[in-house]
Amino acid sequence: MFKLLRYITIFIITTSLLFACQGSKMTQMKRPPLKVAFINFIGYNSAIIAQKKGFFQAQGVEVELKYDIKFAQLQQADFSAGKYDGIGITLGSFIVLSAKNPDMQAVMVVDETNGADVVVAQPDIKTVADLKGKNLGTLLGSFSEVFVTQMLKTANLTNEDVNLVKVEASEIPPNLKNNTIQGGHTWEPYLSDALKSGGHIIFTSKQTPGLILDLVAFRGNIIRDRPQDIRAFVQAWLQATTYWENNIEEGNAIISKALNIPINKLSLEGIKLTNLAENQQLFQFNSSNSIYKTAKIYADFFIGAGNVTRIPEIKTLFNSSFFNPLS
Repeated sequence: MFKLLRYITIFIITTSLLFACQGSKMTQMKRPPLKVAFINFIGYNSAIIAQKKGFFQAQGVEVELKYDIKFAQLQQADFSAGKYDGIGITLGSFIVLSAKNPDMQAVMVVDETNGADVVVAQPDIKTVADLKGKNLGTLLGSFSEVFVTQMLKTANLTNEDVNLVKVEASEIPPNLKNNTIQGGHTWEPYLSDALKSGGHIIFTSKQTPGLILDLVAFRGNIIRDRPQDIRAFVQAWLQATTYWENNIEEGNAIISKALNIPINKLSLEGIKLTNLAENQQLFQFNSSNSIYKTAKIYADFFIGAGNVTRIPEIKTLFNSSFFNPLS
């Protein structure tokens, strides 16, 4: 009788523990997915590989990716309205957005463009100098404006020497074709359309090294409430980046299918995907290529141009605590 009671007691304890563990797992899975939005730019596509290869899930985080947004400023407005937890954004645009949303932080750099951002022009515009007096399409009040400003300086021109027209990268090809603009800043997959219409490249981000960095940023409340999920997100992204670089053809096929983009429009040419070690260096305040130094370049430009009156302290805008996995 004593043995029977002992076995029953052990059974009850074991069963209770199993149910407790299962309940804990169910509670974890009930967390809502991280909603993260991206524009159509190849540097952000590590997220698709992380999703399709199960890297997010393996790290213990559910992620809902939003790639169906065509216009960067609409995406940023939706982020500000709380529709997304995170956003893929250029460093320059991040600085502008932080003026309206100081409670946000960048958690990783995903790439540096080294030729992927271009200014494409009509056939009769042979050089940057030929843009004088012409209409130049750029997304005003964003990194795009800083990029074309740096381009104009190479020909001893200023923004006052051209007519800057507010145009999204995706709208550069049709505006170029109908002569609304004579040149404009864009990237793939839109660049191919502009080239097919007779446009040609006169300047690239290869000529502005270190200027254009793409980030992932999250709202402050998400970082505070869900640090474990942010860490899992970053770890899975970095894993996907390494996988993609080692399996280019498979990675491109995954992205092509997910976004319904012809595979010949997917290329990492002009893109330097950023790994863990490079992120750690970028987030060091005193490193030679510190993100804080580049952020100040943008901050000074936008304040000087009157795009914003003030921004948060730059040091508060970046969070490097998610690079190392939980031990």
